[in-house]
Order: sequence, then C-alpha cells, then structure tokens
Amino acid sequence: MNRTLISLVAAVAGLGALTGAATLRGDDTDTATLEQRMPVPVERSTLTCPRPTASESATTWYTAYTPPLADARDLADGEDGDGGSGGASAALVPAPEYAPDVSDGTEESDGGEETEGDEEDTEESGDTEPVVPLEETGIPVTTDVDGPDGPALTGTAEGALAPGWTVQQTTRLTGSADHGVLGTSCQTPDTEFWFAGASTAGSRRDYVHLTNPDPAGTVVDIELYGPEGPIESETAQNISVPGGTTVPVRLGSLTEAEVPALAVHVTARTGRIGAQVEAVDATGGADWLPPSDAPDDTLVIPGIPANARSARLVAFTPAEEDVVLDVGLAGATGTITPAGHETIDVKAGTVTAVDLGSLTQDEAGSLVLSRASRTGSGPVFAALQVTLGGPDEDDPTELAFIPVTGPVDTRATVSGNTASGTALTLVAPDEAVEATVTISAGAGGGEPVTESYTVDGRTTLEIRPELPDGTDGPYALTVATSDGPLYAARVLTMGDEDAPEFTVQTLTDDRSTVAVPDTEEDLAVLTD
Repeated sequence: MNRTLISLVAAVAGLGALTGAATLRGDDTDTATLEQRMPVPVERSTLTCPRPTASESATTWYTAYTPPLADARDLADGEDGDGGSGGASAALVPAPEYAPDVSDGTEESDGGEETEGDEEDTEESGDTEPVVPLEETGIPVTTDVDGPDGPALTGTAEGALAPGWTVQQTTRLTGSADHGVLGTSCQTPDTEFWFAGASTAGSRRDYVHLTNPDPAGTVVDIELYGPEGPIESETAQNISVPGGTTVPVRLGSLTEAEVPALAVHVTARTGRIGAQVEAVDATGGADWLPPSDAPDDTLVIPGIPANARSARLVAFTPAEEDVVLDVGLAGATGTITPAGHETIDVKAGTVTAVDLGSLTQDEAGSLVLSRASRTGSGPVFAALQVTLGGPDEDDPTELAFIPVTGPVDTRATVSGNTASGTALTLVAPDEAVEATVTISAGAGGGEPVTESYTVDGRTTLEIRPELPDGTDGPYALTVATSDGPLYAARVLTMGDEDAPEFTVQTLTDDRSTVAVPDTEEDLAVLTD
C-alpha cells in the first residue's frame, strides 16, 4: 500500500467541486470525511456563443464581463474585490462552420473523431483573432459585427477572470424583410440540453446550433417530440461536430411534418457542446430559444414584460407519468391564479401548448408553476413564448422566449445592458428575499454603484436601473443574495412604442466558487 500526499487544491479539484462532502478512503479502517465550508473561486470557465443570424441587415454586439470577486462569504453584501487580473486571460475565438462534403470522401466517424477531411475543412475556415478579450474584472469590453459574417465563438477564461465570466450576444435586424432583436447569454457547454417551444410550422425557420469548444470531435443526436409524441427522423442521429467548429441544423430538415410546438432533446455522445435554438417566425420576428431547466419542485419563468400582447406556454415531460401544474402569476403586489388557466396538464411523452393571452395586463410579472398534489414527479421542461406589438392590430409584432430557469443562489450577472430599454426582474416565489444589484462601469467609462432591494414574498419586482453620471457604453448588472430562492431576468428593448423589439435573458447562478474543506493542512490519502 502506498501513501500519497495530495495538496488541498488537488483534493478539491478531484472531489470537492463535484460533491457536498469528500470522503477519502485508505484501507478498511482509515476513512476521513471532509466537511466542505470555505468557497474558493473557480480557476477556469468555458463559454460558447452561437453563430448570429445570417441576415444582411444584422448588427451583432458582444459584451464580455467578469464581476469583481469579493470574499465568497461576502458576495451578497455587495463588497467589491480586487479588480486586478493577476495575469489571467479571457477571450473568445471564432468557431468555423462545418459542413460535411460527401464529394471528397468525408464521412462521419463513430464516436465523433475527426476524419482527414474534417481537419482540412476547419483549418481553411475562419481565423483565431480574439474577440472581446478581457484584461481586468469590473470593466466590460464590447465589440460589434455588421452583416451576416459574424461567426460562432468559443473560448476560455482563466485565473481571476474566470469566476462569473459572462458574454452577451445581441443582434438587431433592421431590414424591410426581417426585423427584431435576438439576444442570448453565451452558455457553458454541457452534454445534454432540452428545449421547449421550437417549431417546424410553415411560418417558422428554426435551427439548432451545435458548437464544440474542445479539440476532439464529437457526435450529436437530436430527438424531436410533438403533441402526438416522439417524431421519427432518419437524419437526426450521428451528427458529426469536429473539434472547434459549429454545425447549424435546420429542424425542418429532420422531419417533413409541420409541427407548431416541439420539444427538442440534444445529446453529445462524448465530450461536451453548446446548443441553442434560433427561432425565426416570418410573421412575428426572431429570437434565441435557450434550453430549459427542470427543477424538482417549482418551475419559475421570470421577466414577462408588462406590455406583453400574448403569451404561449410550451411544456414537456419525458417521464412516464403525467404532471399537473398549478399556475400562478407573480406580480408587483402578490401572486394570482389566471382566470381560465388554473392548472396545466402535461401529458407524459407529448408536448403541451397553452395560449395564456395577454397575461400580465400592464404589470411586469413572472410565471410560477407548482406541482399539484398527487401528481407525477418527473422532470418538466417548459418555456414561454411572449409577443409584443404596437397599439394597433396591424402593427408589427416581435417575439421572445423565456425558459424555466434556476435560482440565483449567490450571484448572477448579465452584460450588454443599455442606458435606455433595460429592465431587471426579480421574483421571490416563496418568502421575502434581500438582494443587492450592482451596476458596473460602462465599457467606455464610469464607476460601479450597488443598491439594496427587498423582494416581497410571492411578488415580482421590476427595476429600471438609474445609471450614475459618467457611465458610458454597455454595462453589466450583477444580482447577489444570501437568502432565497430568488429568480431573475433582464428585458432589453429597442425600437419605439409602435414597433417594439425586445429580448429576454434569464440570470442563473454563476457558480463562481466551489466549496473546499475548511483546513490548511494537506490531506493524506491512502492508495493501493
């Protein structure tokens, strides 16, 4: 038996980041259970951004930001940490689009390994000039791209720039044939995603964008579900995504059926990917449909604008039992049950779509879906499609999607905010919650300012930030709390009242710290 000494950092990286307690075993008698208490900052973060919409009238803005990391125990107190980066780095690079060319013998390989043709394709495409590189915490960096040439992006932040690193991608279309604002927070790659609210209806043109941030290739499978259950497809499996590339997949190419409401399941066989759905409606604008969370208990959809013309909920459970959800709308003064929509019955294995009408009635709100008693306990994925429009029925409409989201456990940030047209929504579906909101400096100058708020239980609080003098350019909003649960979303609006254009991004905890054993001593681990 060998006795190996493992440092505190190594022990945390191997065990502590994944579990609430680390149990180290030597032989049958030597067992040390480590209770994790002290959070420490993460040292590496990875993001992927989908390729912007391919429209000649598009302008896309990218805004990157890492909030100053105060002592992890004081995150909810609004205390700033040292803004120095200490030699850290954070930047994105283009991920070229990959399209297999069957004429040169390129074939998809089992397990996602690149073929010779894959390597040639990726080497000849794009460049590696860094996009929105950060040099310090607390100061946003922004850039823009005109036209259809914006690439997908992937990259990594390390050291002091890693904890809470966020990048906002916002595209505005101003052509006569297309209009609207598409926004998304670049996402942490994962192995699996669920989307609720995609479509292959005649007016829709939806794409799943698959981006591989790693050097090794992978193979991705896509499953589609509609109101009648699973939808068979001969082309939704074995989709090759070489390392460092992006692959857009049009949902209409996977099935000939015109399905108004779809659930989409994306899985990577090996490695990890970024996946987002670009939803374009010829009659009502365009936006990104982010993946949905599936909490065990209450489902929360924050950030429904006060002037929403219509709201349509799409829900799906892959479980074997139906799930009945009690519907609540949390507004400024409390939670009500919408008349005629007291409950929603989500049938197992099929997509449920419910038109909720003009849900908010001139008051910003949040949808709170609670499991009814004696109902199924399986996961439920859901998103709300919200439509805005001018005062007249003939005015153009614009759509956005708000998925079920996770809570802000400690801290969350959204960047790319503008001086006008930014609204932050906070909702406490249970008890009252104390929170702070920090307005960062702008990309062109300014100083941060922090305000404290109380979100009453079962209510939604809408905040329209008042920027301090000197704030210049896009800025970030950071929400922090030590209470809970608290949910948050940002609504970004452009255009005018007669033709509003908007997008909504939910804020989820930035997972900027991991818990470690509260000890300064190295850990002796017995290994064979």
